[in-house]
Amino acid sequence: IIDAAGRLFRERGFDGIGVANLMKAAGLTHGGFYGHFESKEDLEVQACARVLARTSERWNTVAANAAEAPLDALLDSYLSGRHRDGTGEGCIYAALAADVARQENPTLRRCFTEGLRSSIDTLVRIIPGRSRAARQQKALACLSAMVGALILARAVDDAELSNEILAAARALSGE
Repeated sequence: IIDAAGRLFRERGFDGIGVANLMKAAGLTHGGFYGHFESKEDLEVQACARVLARTSERWNTVAANAAEAPLDALLDSYLSGRHRDGTGEGCIYAALAADVARQENPTLRRCFTEGLRSSIDTLVRIIPGRSRAARQQKALACLSAMVGALILARAVDDAELSNEILAAARALSGE
């Protein structure tokens, strides 16, 4: 249920899918939902926590497997056509940040914030720089550029422009 919700929330947003369709996607009946979760909001938090944990694992694995150029490897993976096109399996930040900002669930926002901090910490570790403060500033700018580029690349109806957006963000973030 949590995996299906993580995928569907990223594809449709929190308000874009109801409990009945979430349960159907998980191969279960609507009636069983409350045996697993207190509310849809509870499922939102659990799904976000799982997606964010997997994001952290994936980013750390990509960086570890590219010891010579971990930032470049992460940028190439994140700012790719495959990632752009895989909304249900893609970045939770690009898919749900606006939804999280509109939610009145402080637990969801705290979960999202903790996941974001983990991604920032990964970037701080792999971004070159003399001081932690300088690397932190670059990490924040880099992550913002990555997420913004992915959102814009997904939104446009021009494949060439979409690819150009991804390439520009890769070049800018890798400097």
